[in-house]
Amino acid sequence: MGTSVICPGSFDPVTLGHIDIISRASRMFDHVIVAVLVNPAKEKPSFSIDERIYLLREATKNLKNIEIDSFDGLLADYAKKRQVTAIVKGLRAVSDFEYEFQMSLTNKMLNPGLETIFLTAEAKYMYLSSSMVKQVASFGGDIKGFVPDCVLDKIVERLSTKR
Repeated sequence: MGTSVICPGSFDPVTLGHIDIISRASRMFDHVIVAVLVNPAKEKPSFSIDERIYLLREATKNLKNIEIDSFDGLLADYAKKRQVTAIVKGLRAVSDFEYEFQMSLTNKMLNPGLETIFLTAEAKYMYLSSSMVKQVASFGGDIKGFVPDCVLDKIVERLSTKR
């Protein structure tokens, strides 16, 4: 099958920053598993796992070497199960690096064959996060330039009613 990588995240909701990292990874690797995780450290998600998978499938349907999957538990264990030896993570700022670096070291301790590859965000997406999208949408702000057009209406419909 060639080189496979995992691009994990909560994707609640998917943003253009996520799509940028996923599409860049798809040009670098033969197969990209976009793994939607259940993150118990985060508040109750705005979208269910199934909804996030649907939104990601819609937003990535033009990318032929992408697989959307979900998992709970440890990423290091999921990577072993999927026989993948590399994770791709996007970085926006130094604060992202500090957190992701710790996660990378932890994953390496749990799964010594697992590497983490960091892709820096495009400058136009450095400020963008799912949390920011949720906040702007909850106050009726325009998130058109923040999320993929193909899923914009579904995201606005869900988030604008949350106050």
